[in-house]
Amino acid sequence: MEYIESDAPKPRCIFCELPESPDAKAALVLAADDDCVVMMNRFPYNNGHLMVAPRLHTADIAAIETGAFQRLMESLRRTMGIVDEVLSPDGMNVGLNVGTAGGAGIADHLHWHIVPRWIGDTNFMPAIAETKVMPQHLEASYDLFRPHF
Repeated sequence: MEYIESDAPKPRCIFCELPESPDAKAALVLAADDDCVVMMNRFPYNNGHLMVAPRLHTADIAAIETGAFQRLMESLRRTMGIVDEVLSPDGMNVGLNVGTAGGAGIADHLHWHIVPRWIGDTNFMPAIAETKVMPQHLEASYDLFRPHF
């Protein structure tokens, strides 16, 4: 709610603008290079929810040059390994939502979600109370991940 109700200007594209921020931690950017950006989701589905996106602003996966796409996929694979090492989840959801109809919240810039999962991590709260309990603050999660990038 703090973000939604804030009068602060929202970035036009978080995957384009936030990697340029002078404060990577405030922007939740863990790593960025010429091909991709790895950042935390400000509205996580679960603790440690990360996103990997190409630096190229595109909604078309075919627009990513082959070499850049290979490096992007290597970053996705490396990031999954870091999530496994840092949080030791029981599993992960990894996915790409394409287009608004496909569930993409930011439909004009491709991005993969990495959501760590633990056995029993869902409970009655989302179903009954319409809320999700997050036991770890985003900044604490950032501090755990940052040394690995």
